[in-house]
Amino acid sequence: MTATDQHLENNLFPIFVKLREIETLVVGGGNVGLEKVEALLKNDPLAQITIVAPWIKPELATLVRDKASIKILQRTFDWPDLNHKKMVILATDDRELHVRIKEQTQGMPLLVNVADTPDLCDFYLGSTVKKGALKVGISTNGQSPTLAKRIRELLEDVLPDDVPSLLKNLKSIRDRLKGDFEYKVNTLNNITTKLLEDEHSFGK
Repeated sequence: MTATDQHLENNLFPIFVKLREIETLVVGGGNVGLEKVEALLKNDPLAQITIVAPWIKPELATLVRDKASIKILQRTFDWPDLNHKKMVILATDDRELHVRIKEQTQGMPLLVNVADTPDLCDFYLGSTVKKGALKVGISTNGQSPTLAKRIRELLEDVLPDDVPSLLKNLKSIRDRLKGDFEYKVNTLNNITTKLLEDEHSFGK
């Protein structure tokens, strides 16, 4: 594999974070801050978020109004804001501030995302598709959020609306299955394949 090929590889490890069980700090209250908070709340309406910014976009203030899990600190960022946080999303137009915060967090138990600055990121915010308990994450390794968004839209159209019922049925079948691990896996694979191929499942 050439150096160019390695650059094209996506070596990120996908995880799904319990946003209501950790504290996320969002620095910035403008358009980008709004976009990032919307993404967090889309994945979990009860996400624990602290937003710090001297100015809060009215749409952002409206979005988080009456949400007990979200705190707004209307002032400039201060270093103690990092305390007790697990994730930090930097969403201002001040690159110098972003660089200073990123440098300060080196060695700290924090994951940092810097909007539109892949080289400073510990993780990327990919697009997600959600159908009940099913969630699909899409990442382009920070190269093209637009493509990730387009693929998300395609999957939202393709995946059936009755996925929640399908998952419920499969869980019920799994809970009732007897036999060893291999038998259960093979049986569930066969059942899942038949359900996915069913004309009704894909709304044809």
